[in-house]
Amino acid sequence: MRQLISSGSPFEGEIGFSRAVRHGDRIEVSGTAPIKDGKVAGSDAYTQTKAALEIIIKAVEDAGGTAASIIRTRIFLTDMSTWKDAARAHGELFGDIRPACSFIGTSALINPEWLVEIEASAQL
Repeated sequence: MRQLISSGSPFEGEIGFSRAVRHGDRIEVSGTAPIKDGKVAGSDAYTQTKAALEIIIKAVEDAGGTAASIIRTRIFLTDMSTWKDAARAHGELFGDIRPACSFIGTSALINPEWLVEIEASAQL
């Protein structure tokens, strides 16, 4: 049983991906950018991380899970010196849940305004 979750991103059709895919009791969330109401959410790593994580949590909820279902996050940063700001946002949302988490430096993302993109895995 495979369930596709859409967030309405214009990239979904263009690239051919889903925001999340639920297969059985597993949910995988695609790389999620900090886009709110069609615009980049903020210009700092903290605000962008929080926005991307909120989108991820909604996708997991749409697939039948909760924030507590998230077992792993992967945070891609274009500037590793901002990791503490991204970590603060992650800690605010996942401090009690404590999924496995990685911070990965990358030279660029699709939109140069994006400072962060995040993937997640969840288990129901």
